[in-house]
Formats: sequence, structure tokens, C-alpha cells
Amino acid sequence: MTDTVRIFDTTLRDGEQSPGIALNAAEKVEIARQLERLGVDIIEAGFAISSPGEVEGIRAVGHAVDCVVASLARTNDEDVDAAIDSLQGASSPRIHVFIATSDIHLEHKLRMSREQVIESAGRAVARAKAFTSDVEFSCEDATRTDIDYMAQVVRVAIAAGATTINIPDTVGYTVPEEYVEILGGLRERVPELDGVILSVHCHNDLGLAVANSMAGVMAGARQVECTINGIGERAGNASLEEVVMLLRTRKPRFGLDTSINTSEIVRTSRMVSRLTGYAVQPNKAIVGRNAFAHEAGIHQHGVLADRRTYEIMDAESVGLSGSDIVLGKHSGRHALRQAFADLGFTIEGDELKRAFDRFKEIADRKQRISSLDLEAIASDSLRDREDDHHLVSLAITTRTGDRARAEITVSNGEEELTAEAEGDGPVDAAFQAINRVMGVSLTLAEYTIGAVSSGADALGEVRVVVESGGRTFSAQAVSTDVTEASAEAYLRACSHAKTATEPEQELAGV
Repeated sequence: MTDTVRIFDTTLRDGEQSPGIALNAAEKVEIARQLERLGVDIIEAGFAISSPGEVEGIRAVGHAVDCVVASLARTNDEDVDAAIDSLQGASSPRIHVFIATSDIHLEHKLRMSREQVIESAGRAVARAKAFTSDVEFSCEDATRTDIDYMAQVVRVAIAAGATTINIPDTVGYTVPEEYVEILGGLRERVPELDGVILSVHCHNDLGLAVANSMAGVMAGARQVECTINGIGERAGNASLEEVVMLLRTRKPRFGLDTSINTSEIVRTSRMVSRLTGYAVQPNKAIVGRNAFAHEAGIHQHGVLADRRTYEIMDAESVGLSGSDIVLGKHSGRHALRQAFADLGFTIEGDELKRAFDRFKEIADRKQRISSLDLEAIASDSLRDREDDHHLVSLAITTRTGDRARAEITVSNGEEELTAEAEGDGPVDAAFQAINRVMGVSLTLAEYTIGAVSSGADALGEVRVVVESGGRTFSAQAVSTDVTEASAEAYLRACSHAKTATEPEQELAGV
């Protein structure tokens, strides 16, 4: 059995199903490229049948990276065909087929017999196999499934051509000892598992996602499905960074490792947090801002004497060192391009010009530009490229006791449009003016402000989520002026909402 555990990252699929997250194709590509730099083996890019926009996003990821790209599908022909369509042109495509196998799902969700599920699983895997040799099959809600029946389903899936079998703890129900028993019992009943990769996919409803994933690995699983920062439906998924660093830090015990470049972990965490709007809790293992902080005096004394007294990992090993880049308002375009390249961004031509103009604008307001600032500037410039509407100018008038007033000018590429509006404060006034200039009526669902870095001159990062026609659209923007960043983010969200026409189906998955 191999001593390498494959990392299957589902941030762009299961992670995106977190409430309020709605990544567009460009944002999926940005995260996917960073995941490839991180070294993940498989990127699950989405659930193709959910919308034409999802197909576009999966296809864009498949064209942007060289690692395996997976598309999720239920066991019906329409889902599998949508997954095939979404993976056209991908260098290493995988179709991930799933169907529920627990009696509670069969009775209340699928309304199918056990025999119908078995037949559906075999047919779908065979249909996917006709497109690609790399097919994964999952028994949704496996940990609440009768093991003898699950063994029948798995044997049929393998016979039909599945090369990876996933036994997910879909609702976060199991515990480590029980999971080991389930996987061990399945191996006894399905000797064909020796010829495929066994995978685990654990949810965190009882706070055991990582513990259960590790139990699965010790029971012979050689693929772990996880997400950056542990995001995902309900309480989330197993956290990639925790699984990886557990295997790396305790390698002498487990004798296992991954292909992950751990020095990219923190950068990836921050990117996902920035693009999804899901903040990382301060005490989050590995990537929280307190993960390597020490306040107690006795701890500080020990760390000063030898960091190993209270730190079992080096901060440098996850990418926390060397994050400051000395750039300022006198730095040139070539220096900026190189700094972007060092951070993993390839920005050239007109994109570099826009990014440089943005950099100079921010550098005039900030004394020092950090790598966190540069990452935010690069991401902001790449997002700006995808937008149909751009903020030209924003003027705010506000006085204590009076309603704020905003005048905004927006370019749509052909002409500039101006509108004015009043609101309960400068941000609300700016949003109302944007509604007028865009000719839309949206509901603001979420509005969050954060600081990219520390200090009074820190870049403000704003994320908004708007609702329109039952769908949500999110966008982000950065600026040292939070009102300007708010207007830019809201304009982008409005632009996304205005151009989107496809209805979105309900998502599902393992």
C-alpha cells in the first residue's frame, strides 16, 4: 500500500455550497491555480448540473490547471452528461458520481428501492467511464448505510469501472472507532477494493471531521477529501491544512505524507477567506492568527529559550515567514510584476498597467506595501478584468443630522452614466445611487468589512452579497477608503446579477 495520501480538494464544490458563497468563473480559476501551487492532487471544481454558469466555471478551471479536475454528478444521465460537458478540454478529467445508500435517504429523498439504486449506480459509472478512465463513486450517507448493502453497491460500481471509491460521512455522524469498523468491514466484503483507491470525505457536524478522516487513513484510505479552512455545508468539512500538517508533523508515527507544498498553506487560506468572505477564526488550527501566538508569560519564556517548548510546527513551514515585501510609491512596474510573480500571480500587459495604477494609488496612501496588500491588489485587478461596469468616480456629502448624499459615475465600456441618491449614511447612499445607475433593485443580504493587514492605513476589504430573483451574487473590493471599496464591491455584485440569466438548481452532494 502506498505511503502517500492523495489530497482531493473540494473547496470549489462542497466549500462553495456554504451559505452566502457564490464564486464566479474567474474566482474559481484564481483559487484553482493557487490550489495547484499548493500541490493538491485533485480539484473538485463544481456540480455541473446546477447551472450553465457552473459548467462554465468547471470548464475554466479544467483549462487553467494541469492537475486532475473533478466534476460532481448524480447517477442520472443528465447529470453525467453535464459533467462530461463541463470537463471538455481538461487535461486530466475525473467524473465523481454519487448516490445515497442509507435507508433514510432511499425512503425520504430518493424514493427508490435498493435494487434501483444499485442499477442506477452501475449505469452512471459506466456512462462516465465511456468519457474518462478516471471515475470516482461515492455512497452518500455511507456511515448510516447497512454495510452488507453498501458492499453490493460498491462491487457494482467497481465492476462498472470506478477507480476511486469514496465512503463519506455525509452528515458528520460517525466517530473514529466506528469509521474504522465500517471501512474494515467493507474491505472484508469487497476484496475488489484492493484494486482501487479508497477515499474518505468527512463533515464536521460533531467536530470530528479531521479525526474521522485520519481514522479512515489508518484503515487504509489513501485519498482524503477536504477543504481550505474547513469550509463547507453546515459545520463544514475536514480542514485540508489540519490533515496535511497532522500527517507531516507526526510522520514518524503514521509513516505517511502528502504532496502538499506546506509553505503555500497560509497564502491559500487567506485567498479563500478573501474570495469567499468567510473569515478564519483567530484560534483556528494552523492558519488562525493566534496559531503561533503566545500570551502567557511562562509560554513566552519557553518560546524565547527554544520555540520547540510550545510550538510543534515552524511558522515558516506553513508560509508565515518572509511575508513582507519592501515596495512603496517609488517602486516601478517591473518591481511590481516581479513581486506579483513571487506571490504566484502572472500579470502582464493591460492587466499589469491597471494593477500598477491601482498600486500607485494605494502607495500614495500607505507608507508600506505588504505581501498581503499585493495579494489583495492582484486579486482586485483580476476581478476588475471580468466586470462589465467600472467605477469612474464617487462623491459623498454627509453632515451630522442630515441624510448622506452620493453621486456616482459608472462606465459600461461604451458610455459613462451618472446618478445621485440619498441614504442612511454614506455607504447606503452609494448603494442607492448604484441601483439607479444600473437600473436594478436588489436586496443586500450580507455586508462585511475587514482589514487586509494591520495599521491605521490598512487596506479595507469589503464583501457584499446581494439577492435577486432567488439567487445570490457576491463580490469583493479593496481600498484604503472603505466607502470606495464598498461602492466597488456593490457595483460588481450588481453587474453579476444583471448579466446572470440562468436559473440555479438546488445543489446536493456527498
